[in-house]
Amino acid sequence: MDQSISIQVEGMTCSNCALSITKSLEKKGAKNVSANAASGEVNFVIQEDAKATDYFKVIEGVGFSIIQEEQSIGEKDIFFDKQVGLIISLLCTIPLLLHMFVHIPILHNVYFQFTLASIVMVIGTFKLGFSAYNSLKNGIPNMDVLIMMGAYAAYIYSVIGCFFLSVVQQDYLFFETAASIISLVLLGNYLEYKTVKATTVAIDDILKLQPPTAHLILLDSIGKESIQEVESKFIRKDDFVLVNAGTAIPIDGQISFGTGWVDEKMISGESAPVLKKIGDRVIGGTILLDGPIKIKATAIGKNSVLQSIIKMIREAQAIKPPLQKLADKISIVFVPIVLAIALITFAGTYFYVHNFTVAIMRSIAVLVISCPCAMGLATPAAIAVGLGRAARMGILVKGGDTLERLKTIKQIVFDKTGTITTGQMKVDSFHCEGITAVEFKNIVHHLEASSSHPIAKSIVRQWAKGDDITWAVINECKGQGMEGKDGQGNIWKLGASKWLYQEQMPAGQDLYLTCNDLYRGSIKLIDELRSDAKETLQLLKLKGYTLILLSGDRKEKCEELAAQLPFDQVLYEHNPQMKSQFLKEQNSHMSTAMVGDGINDAPALAMADVGISLSDASHIAMQSAAIIISSNQLSSLPKAIDLGNYTQQTIVQNLFWAMFYNVIAIPVAAFGYLEPTWGAGIMALSDVVLILNSLRLNYRKL
Repeated sequence: MDQSISIQVEGMTCSNCALSITKSLEKKGAKNVSANAASGEVNFVIQEDAKATDYFKVIEGVGFSIIQEEQSIGEKDIFFDKQVGLIISLLCTIPLLLHMFVHIPILHNVYFQFTLASIVMVIGTFKLGFSAYNSLKNGIPNMDVLIMMGAYAAYIYSVIGCFFLSVVQQDYLFFETAASIISLVLLGNYLEYKTVKATTVAIDDILKLQPPTAHLILLDSIGKESIQEVESKFIRKDDFVLVNAGTAIPIDGQISFGTGWVDEKMISGESAPVLKKIGDRVIGGTILLDGPIKIKATAIGKNSVLQSIIKMIREAQAIKPPLQKLADKISIVFVPIVLAIALITFAGTYFYVHNFTVAIMRSIAVLVISCPCAMGLATPAAIAVGLGRAARMGILVKGGDTLERLKTIKQIVFDKTGTITTGQMKVDSFHCEGITAVEFKNIVHHLEASSSHPIAKSIVRQWAKGDDITWAVINECKGQGMEGKDGQGNIWKLGASKWLYQEQMPAGQDLYLTCNDLYRGSIKLIDELRSDAKETLQLLKLKGYTLILLSGDRKEKCEELAAQLPFDQVLYEHNPQMKSQFLKEQNSHMSTAMVGDGINDAPALAMADVGISLSDASHIAMQSAAIIISSNQLSSLPKAIDLGNYTQQTIVQNLFWAMFYNVIAIPVAAFGYLEPTWGAGIMALSDVVLILNSLRLNYRKL
């Protein structure tokens, strides 16, 4: 029988890091390897007789370390901390760039330039060089290989011009080029690192839903109960816990005493609370609106619903394939080709002209002209502009790869409550018989004013109070409705049809009013549709997207909503596991986006190719989503998709220019027709072209 291994790894901060670990473990024989750069988790399966420590050594061998349980995650040498290293690098690079514009003697001193560039190169070697080495070691060269190759080519060439020529020549000094490459890449990596790590806040938010303490019921030898407040983690299966009204339920369990309304929106997505009675199961983290109740613990620790949701989010993040940027694909072939051309240039020149200096200069010229600065900027320049444009539009995007993934989306899945609708119950219509509309509203208002049910409170807010009604007796019948006896002895009842059913009552209503068991009126409630929902969905439909409604709500509610909107498919009564499984199945044959707002949507948002959340959604949903529409307008969704498409087009254009430049310039340099000085100038020009092309994204019409 195989054994499953789950560990925490220090230093895994990007998809390339995760890919290096995955490939290394697979070479060792591990199966089902998933490395999650966001959480630092690595999961894999090995044979029963295999030693886990052998696989730990493989991970350590490619430059990462295993986190021990007693070790705190994130401990690092402060000097090479991402932020400190970046600041030092930028402070050293700025003076190197200023010397091209400001005539200050110290800035033009070659030894001063050498010192600053050397500091940046040391930092770059620690931050990027090891990553480049590990990627080469595992046969998957990444962009760090190209960056370090280009930076060191410019740096070594400058060192030769500074120390090895008989007279220091400014034409051979490109310290600012080497330092700029390192600093810009470190800046981009730091921003990506902060974005990726922010996704782990979602897991912390879920854990915070479960209260830290619980009221444990203890029995003495004669059966007398006493209450002791303990930490929730100490509750064991079959323990009994007291939960008071207005507090969060601390554990998963079964009600053994009492009844109460429970807000389960975090699980079902339903805005309406659910009545729970003896024998019913409750979920830790949900809110008891009235009570008290006593529950018997049935699932604790990893077996609880909240922990299951956490596990689903982590698994969804881990199994997402790392984004295969076109630049990275090219670099796999580009690196060995450039190195081979440089070696051939050196050998051919040396044997042809018999001059070592000329040979080394031509080979370095090849490296300088093929400096991947343009290729390295192709993607991040377009991404940076795209993200900035999105932010100004009220669209917050996590990670530049999200904009690229939008290009591939073919279908969009929508949650119902809080996404397509506002999540607020509203009186849609009412009917009265035997009494006036004013009397009907007044009676309903006074009955519901004595109820603790959220729907009752919503009706009270919508309908103004009329003439006072003094109830001789008024009761809230759990799970049924309200019952009141007025001063004349009339018995008024307001509730569901299953409680007050009579043949003459109209069907399809949510609340019914009777007086002495005679029908007097009914109310139909709706979860109000967002004002821009219909127009947005129609626009997405015109753009060719398949639209799916995926909800935890009842069948009739979902079908009633779908009748107003252009959905291609309607799925109802889906819990978080079912939603996540549906997204997994859809992703296997079609790129899918998910739009949701609740905790119950978090696993599905993480599982989707692109998860999208509104700003008034639960915090966990926003953390699990890749896109947050901070304007809280569904109408921003088509604009976000268009921006993603334009960003992808810009990236392709940038990469074309970067490759065209290299294809033309490298042979020219190899045959000695292009001096390194001109090569560096053309290289700088290529950067300007890419930046200008990327800036066009600011002006594209969406």
